[in-house]
Amino acid sequence: MFTRRQILVASGGLGVAALVAGVLPKLSPGAALIDQAHADEVFEVTHSDSEWRARLSDEQYAILREEGTERAYTSPLNNEHRSGTFACAGCDLVLFSSATKFDSRTGWPSFWAPLEHAVATRQDRSFGMSRNEVHCRRCGGHLGHVFDDGPKPTGLRYCMNGLAMTFKPVAA
Repeated sequence: MFTRRQILVASGGLGVAALVAGVLPKLSPGAALIDQAHADEVFEVTHSDSEWRARLSDEQYAILREEGTERAYTSPLNNEHRSGTFACAGCDLVLFSSATKFDSRTGWPSFWAPLEHAVATRQDRSFGMSRNEVHCRRCGGHLGHVFDDGPKPTGLRYCMNGLAMTFKPVAA
C-alpha cells in the first residue's frame, strides 16, 4: 500500500514500479481526503479524517477516502458468487445486487448496474485519462470506475474495489 505522498516522491521507474506493486492512489496533489475539486459535494454521512481512519482499515481508507485502487485479483469479493448484496464499507449503503455481477476478467468485482440511487459518478482525469469515477452517493467513498464495455442489458461495467465494499448473503 502506498500513499499519494510516497508515489509523488518516487520518480521515474520507481514511481511506475510503486504503482504496479500496490494500491494505486491517484497522482494528484492536494489533501489526503477526497480531493479539493469535490470539496463542495455534500454527503449524508460525514466523519472527520480521524473518525474515518478509526472506522476503516488502512487499505479501505486508502481506497474510499484517498481514491486508491487495490491490486487486481486480490479481493475475495471478486470470487463471490452467492446471492446477496454488496454494500459500501464506509457507510453500509447497499450498492449492488449479486444478480448484476459478472466476470469481467479484469481482476475486480464488476457489475452491469448499481441499485437505484446507490452511487453517483464524477469525471476523473487522473493518469492522463478521462474516466467516470463511481462513488457512494451517501458518504462519497471512492468505489471504482464505470466503463462502457460491459454486457447487456446496460453495456456498462462498474469496476469496483472489493475493499470498498462488504458482502451480505441472502439468508437461506
